[in-house]
Amino acid sequence: MERRNFIKTASVGSAGLVSTFYIPGILQEKKLKIGLIGAGWYGMVITKAALSVGGVEVIGVCDVDSDHLNNSADELLKLQGTKPQTFKNYQELLDMKGLESVFIGTPPHWHALQFIAACEKGLDIYCEKPLAYDVMEGLAMVNAAQKAGNIVQIGFQRRQSDAFLKAKQLIEDGTIGPVHQIEAQIQYNPVLKESTIQPPPASLDWEAWCGPAPKLEYRPSIGHMAWRLEKEYGNGHLVDWGIHHIDIIRRIMGESMPEEFYTKGGIFALKDKITTPDTLTANLAFRKAPVVWMHRLWGTGDPNKEFNNGIIFHGEKASLFAEDSKVVLFHAGKEGKREELLIPNKGMQEKHVENFLNAVKNKDQKLIACTPEDAFQSTATVQLAMISYYTGSLVKWNQVKNEIMDNKSATALLKREYRGKYKHS
Repeated sequence: MERRNFIKTASVGSAGLVSTFYIPGILQEKKLKIGLIGAGWYGMVITKAALSVGGVEVIGVCDVDSDHLNNSADELLKLQGTKPQTFKNYQELLDMKGLESVFIGTPPHWHALQFIAACEKGLDIYCEKPLAYDVMEGLAMVNAAQKAGNIVQIGFQRRQSDAFLKAKQLIEDGTIGPVHQIEAQIQYNPVLKESTIQPPPASLDWEAWCGPAPKLEYRPSIGHMAWRLEKEYGNGHLVDWGIHHIDIIRRIMGESMPEEFYTKGGIFALKDKITTPDTLTANLAFRKAPVVWMHRLWGTGDPNKEFNNGIIFHGEKASLFAEDSKVVLFHAGKEGKREELLIPNKGMQEKHVENFLNAVKNKDQKLIACTPEDAFQSTATVQLAMISYYTGSLVKWNQVKNEIMDNKSATALLKREYRGKYKHS
């Protein structure tokens, strides 16, 4: 019997008893106590998604920007009725009494240290993508989670897209025939922030924000919201945004990782404004079908704007275009018809967080939509593609040994040494 119906029935049949009877806490929903590390834009997106799902209470928030910290704590007070404790040091948050789970919404160069520390505390973790900044960090994170046995979800929320699930079904049903080639792209013109070197905002501890990564001189173009196109912090458009499409391709095709990577591109239109390629073509030799990734952060994008952001699976019977809320089939033949399926995007982020919370509630790792092991493969795929770009070489990957074959310059980029007091896992 549901709690509200029990109380209603009891009040009708035993009014005198209920007036003095204490309803024990076991009948009230026990809320999962969570902490947020990284309280900027997306850290708050995933945290508010958890609150919208319900059954959680944010008891602690950590950020190295005091404005982020105070603003998020105030907003959470309004949303949940209680104000979380605030911390600048994530280790102090992890030591909180009663903490059961953490949400990690920091930039990628901080993920590994915070993730591994949370694993060592035995906490369940929701961590934003990409899994790690470099390949060796990712392996260390997978090992830490396996050792801890905790429940971990990585934030590839497009796994919850009904449109991509429909695309997977159509391909598996043989609707488009055998798939022999796949193309993916996200073309757009970024709005760039000021790139003049200047003091960081008074609220921001830039030393702590950079943490284990190289400490560059501050400018808004590499700080909050803008770090994605900075090599030392976000590692570029493919790693930041394109990774979603690479992950979905792996998911739909049942692929692991490519065996070879060959990437070419450069910084042509945005010289002296960003430090990662504004133009890129990555050839990824997956076993079932080769994948070509392309992006341009300038110009007109795709001549047909419909295809600016999405994936095209080329099959013998038809080509299938998929994006977050739509699937389009282009049937083969002289009179091949176009068939469009509009599939509304209904809360991918909320569904992905709900999936995590449901796994935690049931203490069942098998319920997770994106495990660290799976996230490692998607993350390492785009990292290796960028290693090919940086070295200008063909990169061959041995997935059994998790190593690059016969390429010393590429192998050297699997791990970036940490700065100062920080120790690479």
